[in-house]
Amino acid sequence: MAWFDLYGRHDLPWQHPATPYRVWVSEVMLQQTQVITVIPYFERFIQSFTTLEQLAAASVDEVLAHWSGLGYYARGRNLHKAAQRIMSDYGGIFPSDAQALTNLPGIGLSTAHAILSLAYQQPTAICDGNVRRVLSRWSALDMPIETRIAKEKLWMLAQSLQSTTDPSRYTQAIMDLGATVCTRTRPHCDQCPVVMDCCAKASGQVVTQWPIRLKKAEKPIREAVMFMIVREDGAVWLDAPIKQDGLWGGLYQLPQTVPIAFAHFPRTELPKIKHIFTHFVLWISGFVINIKNIDSKQLTVNGVWYNCEVDIYSVARPAVIDKLIMLSSIVQKNKEKAL
Repeated sequence: MAWFDLYGRHDLPWQHPATPYRVWVSEVMLQQTQVITVIPYFERFIQSFTTLEQLAAASVDEVLAHWSGLGYYARGRNLHKAAQRIMSDYGGIFPSDAQALTNLPGIGLSTAHAILSLAYQQPTAICDGNVRRVLSRWSALDMPIETRIAKEKLWMLAQSLQSTTDPSRYTQAIMDLGATVCTRTRPHCDQCPVVMDCCAKASGQVVTQWPIRLKKAEKPIREAVMFMIVREDGAVWLDAPIKQDGLWGGLYQLPQTVPIAFAHFPRTELPKIKHIFTHFVLWISGFVINIKNIDSKQLTVNGVWYNCEVDIYSVARPAVIDKLIMLSSIVQKNKEKAL
């Protein structure tokens, strides 16, 4: 905690003020995502949905539009559902106990404890990725952290170390220690405040051997084809969501087949792009079809024209769409240079 006072992060946007609502939004965004990526998304999100009531009253499309590019979209859907549950079941008052919080969509035990510790000053431990890494090295945990026994040991250790007098400060300190010093690949042991009794360091072995992990299976590879139908003003046609859950549920997407009306139009093939998901790798072949004076009814019944120059936060879409649009722009500029 003394180290945190000198070297910790004190200017994160959700820290001022650290209300339960703001801490909750930030903790959900930070699941599987780095702080530097989250900050601009958090600031835009809070600007549009400043209160729990505003989030609950918004449509899921509005919420996902602000989530576009952040990935793991179930988090955004669950955030919206949980806000509506808090309004209906708790009278708009954010729960202050772990059981109530973990009963809400998208809130696991570590997220619940982070909210209770950071916002409510309760002495509850957290065990997110950063904390697990710090504690597994500090204790030289001799088993893969994915196993049930390892998880139980780390939770017990985390709880035994939690401060009862200043839980918020301790929680932020150990998270910052993992994020900035005890990092995954290049830990700065010379800057660590607990290096003197770190078992991994004392072992004389390479510290990055911890945490021990189970061997991961190689991710399967999938392929997809997407078509960018581009209007004269640069707007791209997106099909409306066909489902509200699962991969890309609730998001507008590029057509994956060519509409009959444009089957004879010339198309430009883009270089394949690689998109990595948690459980598989997706290779996407993109094709650009430029059209003029075409009624959108010739496309599909439902959809929108999306212009990334002016509508960037108006349409909920996967990040891969923006990647393809950027790639298309680069290809077009290279063509023009060649001419």
